[in-house]
Amino acid sequence: MFGKRKKKERKTRSRGRKPWLGRIDRYIIYKFLSTYIFLITIIVVIAVIFDFNEKIDKLTQSQAPVQKIIFDYYVNFVPYFANLFSPLFVFIAVIFFTSKLAGNSEIIAMKSTGMSFRRLLRPYMFSAALIALTTYLLGAYVIPQSNVAKVNFENRYIKKKTDITSVDNVQMQVDTGVVAYITHFDNVTKSGYGFSLDKFEDKKLVSHLTAQSIQYDTLSDRRFSWTLRQYKIRTLKGMREKLESGNKLDTIIIMEPKDFFYVRGQQETMTVPELEEFIGRQKLRGAAGVSTFEVEYHKRFATPFAAFILTLIGVSLSCEKRKGGMGASIGAGIALSFAYILFQTVSATFAINAGWPAMLAVWLPNLLFAIVAAVLYRRTPQ
Repeated sequence: MFGKRKKKERKTRSRGRKPWLGRIDRYIIYKFLSTYIFLITIIVVIAVIFDFNEKIDKLTQSQAPVQKIIFDYYVNFVPYFANLFSPLFVFIAVIFFTSKLAGNSEIIAMKSTGMSFRRLLRPYMFSAALIALTTYLLGAYVIPQSNVAKVNFENRYIKKKTDITSVDNVQMQVDTGVVAYITHFDNVTKSGYGFSLDKFEDKKLVSHLTAQSIQYDTLSDRRFSWTLRQYKIRTLKGMREKLESGNKLDTIIIMEPKDFFYVRGQQETMTVPELEEFIGRQKLRGAAGVSTFEVEYHKRFATPFAAFILTLIGVSLSCEKRKGGMGASIGAGIALSFAYILFQTVSATFAINAGWPAMLAVWLPNLLFAIVAAVLYRRTPQ
């Protein structure tokens, strides 16, 4: 009897517990995500139509195959464009369907049951988290890889750019105190000539290597694997000097052929780990133009986080029933979202051209709009 009574108590307790996401929460999540997907789909279709109309002459003249137009360009164009404007349509989606809920007195009905504004935000933030996670995964790993095919298609059929296959007089720091120099390098054969490698300790030259030719080993499992031919190594130890020479030397030098060539928009073709590694190597070498890659790196994190800030602003602006309907809320939402995108673009330009720290420039719009979100949240009736 005692055991049965305990089971009954457990069942009663379990029935009394409210699920973390109730029916109303699931309703709001469905409305949020469906509106967001609907708006994104509309704008992507419009963008594809306009883009095709703009490029149809160039595509016809270059005789681009239909299969490549569809699968190499537009299949990769769609996720790139959708991810680019994701914060904008998160904001508009929240404003649109929340104003509709408020206009139909559904939010009033929710609050009449004792639901606070903070509790109302739960399904919104859950939806924003799903969108932010999807945006991050797409921007960090999926879109950079698809951008490679997109950029190659544009260069071949639209911009008609020929790839740079060789470079002269390349000098870079490949490791701490190690400077490499190549007189000429051919990217087709992955080989060069006139190579030297100088190693310094306490600003003093301790080793000087020269080779007539250098070949990147594309068949090796190891990265940075090079083969030197007709090499000479001069090692300095105080007043002593050691000379060594040979016909062939397999060695590891922390550089790759792609490090010698910079392609416009290259940062968009790199995943987050690749960007992090590239920035570290370029800073070590003292190379210029690193800020462009740093801005892109921080954007991969700042853009998904904006979904939470813009969702909070959108709900705070549109959760109350207004006499003028949803027009005023939607107008304010569109104005604020475009202001966010404009501010984000301008601040990123300051990092690239005016020397601002990339992290500050990219996250500054989020910080300022987070303050706006906090003010609106406090002014909203709880």
